[in-house]
Amino acid sequence: MSFCFNFDVPTQSTNPDDVDDNKLRNGKKYNPSNYMEDVAKPAEPVKEAKEHLPLSDTHFLLRDAVTETVTIGTLPPLHFLNETVFERTASEREDEEKILCRTAEQRSDLISGLYEGGLKVWECTYDLLERLENAGETFGGKAVLDLGCGAGLLGILALQRGARQIHFQDYNSTVIEQLTVPNVILNCQEDDEIDSEEDKEGSGMGKVQEEDSCKEKERIRAADLSQHHSLAKCRFFSGDWSTFLAFLKKEDPLPKYNIIFTCETIYNPAYYPALHETLHELLAPGGLVYLATKSHYFGVGGGLHLFETFVEQRGIFSVDHLWDGEEGLQRHVVVLRFRKAKSL
Repeated sequence: MSFCFNFDVPTQSTNPDDVDDNKLRNGKKYNPSNYMEDVAKPAEPVKEAKEHLPLSDTHFLLRDAVTETVTIGTLPPLHFLNETVFERTASEREDEEKILCRTAEQRSDLISGLYEGGLKVWECTYDLLERLENAGETFGGKAVLDLGCGAGLLGILALQRGARQIHFQDYNSTVIEQLTVPNVILNCQEDDEIDSEEDKEGSGMGKVQEEDSCKEKERIRAADLSQHHSLAKCRFFSGDWSTFLAFLKKEDPLPKYNIIFTCETIYNPAYYPALHETLHELLAPGGLVYLATKSHYFGVGGGLHLFETFVEQRGIFSVDHLWDGEEGLQRHVVVLRFRKAKSL
């Protein structure tokens, strides 16, 4: 699978990693606090949040689908729609946002304010999956948010490993409807097929019974999955983080999550305030935020150093490095948790 950071956005600023503390910027000594005040201003109108309900007939979403599977260590196989197919069949898909044709025309993986990269599975997603496999996280009984979910692989893993509630959020409604929801359904189908095979093996079926099992499998594939027990644990949202948070705040009680996943979402410093507030408001006490990211996103200006500086200034979260990759463009997996109140 190929990856491209061909971002179609104006450069926000010089990377502060390349600026020595003794050098001047705009006639003033460089200071991370001043830098964040300058860049952390949204450049585009926000996109209103909305919830997407799985259709009553979901089978057609997977018709003629081309899928890929990723298997990491002991993790269950994760299935997802092939990203190249989206590019080649853009004109055939429902897309009120017109992001499929725009990304194909401009050969860009990000168009600020229009499309935020959700159709690709970025490298850091796999980094985080590997760390979760090493940690042996089972998610049993936990509430999970896949923030900036794209293909939704992290949320799907939580679903397969016993989470009681999984919410998926992406900036684009097209990503949710055309990619995230189908991927969740695809993995729900896989669960049904595994259960069917286990039932068959346990009952000592003969040839006639095997034929009946095949018919039953086809029935499952064509069935209405909107009431599937796993799908019933999921909710799907699109929109800007600030409007997504406002949308959830209308609920009583406000949803709180034991685990929040977010991958490759800190590329643009202008989004840091909305992201930080969302994490602050939605993380449950004692909860964890798993953030997978690159050190720096060229052409956009964001990266881990800037985000850590931003988080430190706010004083809400501590940041611990779970993994640091040293090869090529450096990648990281970090964990955010609420700071402990200092004892008097």
